[in-house]
Amino acid sequence: MTTTLDAARTKRLVALLVGSAFVVILNETIMSVALPELMREFDVAATTAQWLTTAFLLTMAIVIPVTGFLLTRFPLRRVFVAAMGSFSAGTVVAALAPTFPLLVTGRVVQAIGTALMMPLLITTILNVVEPERRGRMMGTISIVISVAPAIGPTVSGLVLDSLSWRWMFWLVLPIALVALGLGASWVRNVTEPRRVPVDVASVVLSALAFGGLIYGLSSIGESAAGEVPLAPWIPLSVGAAALVAFVVRQLTLKDRALLDLRAFTVPSFSIAVTLVAVSMMALFGTLILLPLFLQDVLGLTTLQTGLVLLPGGLAMGLLAPVVGRVFDRVGPRPLVAPGAAVTSAALWGMTTLDAASGRPAVVGLHVLMSIGLALMFTPLLTSALGSLPQQLYSHGSAIVSTLQQVAGAAGTALFITVMTRGIASGTGAGASVVDATADGIHTALMYGGAISAAAVLVALLVRRPADSQPTTGAGEPEHGTDRVVVGAPGAPR
Repeated sequence: MTTTLDAARTKRLVALLVGSAFVVILNETIMSVALPELMREFDVAATTAQWLTTAFLLTMAIVIPVTGFLLTRFPLRRVFVAAMGSFSAGTVVAALAPTFPLLVTGRVVQAIGTALMMPLLITTILNVVEPERRGRMMGTISIVISVAPAIGPTVSGLVLDSLSWRWMFWLVLPIALVALGLGASWVRNVTEPRRVPVDVASVVLSALAFGGLIYGLSSIGESAAGEVPLAPWIPLSVGAAALVAFVVRQLTLKDRALLDLRAFTVPSFSIAVTLVAVSMMALFGTLILLPLFLQDVLGLTTLQTGLVLLPGGLAMGLLAPVVGRVFDRVGPRPLVAPGAAVTSAALWGMTTLDAASGRPAVVGLHVLMSIGLALMFTPLLTSALGSLPQQLYSHGSAIVSTLQQVAGAAGTALFITVMTRGIASGTGAGASVVDATADGIHTALMYGGAISAAAVLVALLVRRPADSQPTTGAGEPEHGTDRVVVGAPGAPR
């Protein structure tokens, strides 16, 4: 069956999905700045308060791998309503929560909707947008993936400067409800649902694998500070063993797999996904380290910290659509290779920051890193997903979203662990807390620089998907674009 959408309806649908995804992804990092206030109000320790983030990440890690099956089995409209309905319900619960456990429950319900939204957005884009125009559309998606988490702390800092933490939920709720209402009317079922059975064993193994890895990685930093209830090696071991079993089972099930891993047999997909994972490690690692540097070393407030990091987020958001249009013309390598080099240069530049550094130096380096990441995200996502056959779109988007979460947790764990040990070593040697913190952050950023340098070499292997050819004229395809046809001859097979 071929589904057609006129250009105006396609733009309206994409705008709705992008706006909805931006709101739910923004919510992923919005609570980090509010943790001290929540600790005081609910009288909980730092390790307990951290569960607001840990529980959110765990839920995402468990639900995202299942989305490949859900998007294959159910119509897109039903999945969208479930996603935004869950997010809205969780937002209400969190805003009204009289106790800390209920607040965590609200965050978990929110995370279910967040986990569904990103694969749904990518799958829809791949089905309704012609291959030669996907670059600019993926540029828009890059705003959601990279900018929303980056400006989360800024938004929360602005809200907390004059309002209660509950307003971080009340301000989001009307937007979520409007998106839910519009989506119930606008979202069209542009895919062909197939009645595929769910493999319960795969679901259990997936939960153990990705949940164990995310929890273990998230707790490494706390373990370095001696503040974790369970040794990280336990969930990491369980997660690794379950992951091996999960991979073996998916390869055995083939067409009935919960998450079809045959996508990795496409070289363009594997290379691009590897670089996306490295980029997310750098992004989430610096999202943790730079606020700590600004507050603990330079002595800035949370609001000032958010404003210092805002230009980088804006630069990434403004550049992403431009990069998408350029990608449609020249392909990925002319963008990804320079982007990887710029990102690496920025990370190495950050290793020079110390207590004497001024805010302009931090802003400049963060903006430089944001530009490098913007040059990478859009071409990599488009190359990865555009290289897959149509029947693997939903599974490919689920794989990308899952690896983003794991890579983000791994980057955070690596940077925090190295920093914590560096601080402990510095204070033990008699240095002041400020100097020891600066030295710890310096060491952690050197690890990030080393990883990013390796990514520069891998970036040279990126290729344009075979079905996504350069366009002519002002970035427009050679044939007309008045109608978008799902399953048209130009679509990947």
